[in-house]
Amino acid sequence: MIIRLSVGTATALALLSAPALAEPVKGAPELTHNALYKAARLPSVACKLSKGTSGASTRKYITKLVGCLNKAWKPAIKDFVPVPVVFKDAGDKQSCSTGLEVRGSFAEICAKDIRVRLADDWIRARSDLAVFTSITRTWGGVVSGQTGIGQAWWAMENGASESVMNEQNRRYYLQLDCFLGVSAKAVGRQVKDWRPVVKVPEFWKNRFHGKPGNRLYWLDKGYRAGKPGACNTWTASSSKVA
Repeated sequence: MIIRLSVGTATALALLSAPALAEPVKGAPELTHNALYKAARLPSVACKLSKGTSGASTRKYITKLVGCLNKAWKPAIKDFVPVPVVFKDAGDKQSCSTGLEVRGSFAEICAKDIRVRLADDWIRARSDLAVFTSITRTWGGVVSGQTGIGQAWWAMENGASESVMNEQNRRYYLQLDCFLGVSAKAVGRQVKDWRPVVKVPEFWKNRFHGKPGNRLYWLDKGYRAGKPGACNTWTASSSKVA
């Protein structure tokens, strides 16, 4: 039996963990037949982003990106609630979802906000790759939370074999990758190579992403389709979520 790994608070917008059941998933329509998958292609949102190398310019960049994501995903999610971004004090290094002390920049969902701690690694970087990837990756938890996917995952049985549970964890995180691809398409991000995106680290060690090739597959699938229906990892073959 695997102990639940909490990666967010147990709220409507939390990142949730530790499912089980057979593969592909059976008897969980909130996962396999969620209404989200019927949504149309997300509208293209004019989202001209420019990140400078100051704290003020980086905060402005993040605030604008979150606003663009709110606008892009609103048509796809029934009763969508816009999500604000809250910037933590520079000295507040604690993650609300893991309890860890984090030295650098990070983004996570706390209650109903996206909370961001800014440090020099994001602020001084001339490239926006890390901050864009981290914010849009976190946004996948918003989608999961507001559509019932996260809650359904959390509610799944927690007593299956380790291999089965690990696979279902990978289904969840690979779906977040796919949502990242959908988001990138909607805000007009030009991506020709997803390998640098895969290499952007998370602030906690996540061993449930699966093989790099599968991460690239789901990122690209979401990006090419531009709609969440491409992201149903719950009915995919085991080979696609290995």
